[in-house]
Amino acid sequence: MAVRMRRVYEDASADDGTRVLVDRLWPRGVPKEAAHVDEWLKDVAPSNELRTWFGHDPARFEEFRQRYLAELDDTARRDALERLRELVRRGPVTLITSTKDVAHSNAAVLADILGGTV
Repeated sequence: MAVRMRRVYEDASADDGTRVLVDRLWPRGVPKEAAHVDEWLKDVAPSNELRTWFGHDPARFEEFRQRYLAELDDTARRDALERLRELVRRGPVTLITSTKDVAHSNAAVLADILGGTV
């Protein structure tokens, strides 16, 4: 079960497998054709309120992680997460995000879930 994370601003790689954008908003300045995204799962992204509160501050990451895990229990997000699990069962998946600090992002939390560490 291969789950990778990559910024949308990085070049796509042949070994990315299915590329899934996991952000609620489309990345600035990136045309859809250039992103090489196979699927966009907006519903798996954190709420705007949580994203704004977090502000990509690494000091808030652990609390963000807990709040985000609670949000993922929502029906729409649960369905989107199940779609991600389905894609992972089929082959490699790369979670695409626009955040600068991928290690402290919703993509990192999702990668942990999909990898079975959460």
